[in-house]
Amino acid sequence: MIKTMYCFLIATSAIITNSSVGAKEVDTGIHGPYLGQTPPGKTAKVFAPGLLSTPKDREYTISFTPDLKELYFTRMDANSNKWWTMNYKQKNNRWYGSTLAPRVGRPTLSPDGNILHLGNKYFARTDSGWSQVKSLGPMFDNKDWGIMRLSSSSSGTYILDDYKNGDLLRISEVKNGVRQAPKPLPAHINTGKWNAHPFIAPDDSYIIWDGERNGGFGDTDLYISFRESDGSWGKALNLGPAVNTDAGEAGGYMSPDGKYFFFNRTTSSGNGDIYWVESKFIETLRPDG
Repeated sequence: MIKTMYCFLIATSAIITNSSVGAKEVDTGIHGPYLGQTPPGKTAKVFAPGLLSTPKDREYTISFTPDLKELYFTRMDANSNKWWTMNYKQKNNRWYGSTLAPRVGRPTLSPDGNILHLGNKYFARTDSGWSQVKSLGPMFDNKDWGIMRLSSSSSGTYILDDYKNGDLLRISEVKNGVRQAPKPLPAHINTGKWNAHPFIAPDDSYIIWDGERNGGFGDTDLYISFRESDGSWGKALNLGPAVNTDAGEAGGYMSPDGKYFFFNRTTSSGNGDIYWVESKFIETLRPDG
């Protein structure tokens, strides 16, 4: 397995150096769900160490298709300091990796897997793969906004961040078939030093984001807010020690099957990897009633 991973990393390094959209896929030789990884328990651990999470490069923002046969994430190549959108795809139970394109925003798949959101841009799935990069339109192309991550629910609700305006979070819903202009989430969400990289549950029942505020574990923590019966957003709850440490945690994401919670962790040395953990702890945070 170690030899296989080493050969794969050499091959993907060549792809990154000569990257273009639709770069050649490289056979990892790995079988099984979730890149053939042994599932985590209640303690978070690095996802696919030496393969997806590498010792020198920085990996962030993972996202899966509903059938769990494709995953996307971003990687900063340590040699060039350039960011790329990366892909693993399962064919006949065997995983193949490739570099999709230079990073444009942080990739987050729509719940149906047919749209790959890239901040205020996106790829649309076609019969032959992915379209060229498209714009979400003038409502989201506001040059005064800085959207790093946009996440969508099955109903079409968008949650997005804005680093150019106080690092706040915005929401855009679809009402009577009409896309509504993004508006800031309430003050109890948009508080503290900053808030960013949101994720919304496919059923609109909660949002998860990272930020820095009083009472945290140190550095950046991940928070959750559950949607109330009246449609409002409940108080911001720290995800707690199952995820948060004195390092920097960010980029939360729930797997489509609801079994695992993925997130990024950056240490004081600046190294960033993708971690995963059993998601059962999320329900213990949900308010009664």
